[in-house]
Amino acid sequence: MDARRVKQILSSPADIEVKYNGTPVWIDKLNEDGRTATVHLRGPLEERTMVEIGELTEG
Repeated sequence: MDARRVKQILSSPADIEVKYNGTPVWIDKLNEDGRTATVHLRGPLEERTMVEIGELTEG
């Protein structure tokens, strides 16, 4: 995934499924470096993790 698509997903009102290593995640924000994003797992756990946006996939 690229920074442009991450921004589109963040601004979209739709629930767009994003996965990190096959696990569904919510994108919280695109970090200032433009190469990483802060995400958390879908579900009850709110643990946030910084990941490379190139490792995020849609669907």
